Amino acid sequence: MSEAIDQQVFAIIAKRCGPECPPIEPTFNLKDAGIDSLTAIEILFDIEEHFDVQLPERDPAFDTNSVQGLIDAVNSALSAKAVGAPPAP
Repeated sequence: MSEAIDQQVFAIIAKRCGPECPPIEPTFNLKDAGIDSLTAIEILFDIEEHFDVQLPERDPAFDTNSVQGLIDAVNSALSAKAVGAPPAP
């Protein structure tokens, strides 16, 4: 992929978050930014579609998860996909 995975994830989040979105960084927390659970789920779907992976089930409200956790899940899913294994739960 041409862009680093983290930058692609940031762009997907920013697109859903809108113009009032605070700067997205690995420590960024979707819930703290005012992103509701429906939008968080849409972000997950957008990420899965963009990377053609299936992420493990997560808390859609992202209570304690940072964007870094999401990036790590994408990296794990992509690695599993590359070797033909199912992603870790």
